[in-house]
Amino acid sequence: MSTSKMSLKLLIDSKHNKVVFAEAGKDFVDFLLTLLALPLGTVIQLLTKSTMIGCISSHYGSLEKLDESYLQPNQNKDSLLKPSITTQVTNPNFLLPDTKKPENRKLYYCSSHPGYVSDIHNSVCSHCRSQGYTRNYMSQEVKFVGTNVSASTDTPASNQAGGYVKGLVTYMVTGDLSVSPMSMVSGVGLLNKFDIKDFGVLEEKVVEFGINEGLELLKASLLSKDALTAVFLPKLN
Repeated sequence: MSTSKMSLKLLIDSKHNKVVFAEAGKDFVDFLLTLLALPLGTVIQLLTKSTMIGCISSHYGSLEKLDESYLQPNQNKDSLLKPSITTQVTNPNFLLPDTKKPENRKLYYCSSHPGYVSDIHNSVCSHCRSQGYTRNYMSQEVKFVGTNVSASTDTPASNQAGGYVKGLVTYMVTGDLSVSPMSMVSGVGLLNKFDIKDFGVLEEKVVEFGINEGLELLKASLLSKDALTAVFLPKLN
């Protein structure tokens, strides 16, 4: 689990007790855009079923309890309950718990069909089941004989170019998580939108944003029209 933190500068309307906007860099904007790439199953994993609103948590729980024998031979529950994140973004400050399975996980195969593997020990071989054979179980552990280390993972140039948005730019993130490049015009336009004429009510606050705030912001983005205020104002009051 990442322990990275970043600083975020907030402009707060102290009269109405709300965040007008956040002044953010590339890392925070990349984090926000990564939320759009999260599969729903991953969102439920991250927030836990007990905090979900509506019936989606019950739907998720029913699949957890459903016996694998009811699924099509080429399907498995984990593909829905624990889906892989397909985004190719590589951001070291991806501030959410890692739901991916560890790279050194064990794999198992059926002795009758060694070409089919599963990461669930003693699960029924889907190929045997689809062909009507006697049920065999994925009980034989795959033995890894080597690791390809020729491709270096030290690629600072590509890391610099990773993520979704360009660096060396300051972005404005409003309370509803709308993102735009920071400019004097956009800032003044936002103050006019909120009818803020007395600049004396505006306060700047620098806050830390880490993995806990990442989870809170993910949840707030699903429940609130003013996610930044919902996450940060209770901590500042």
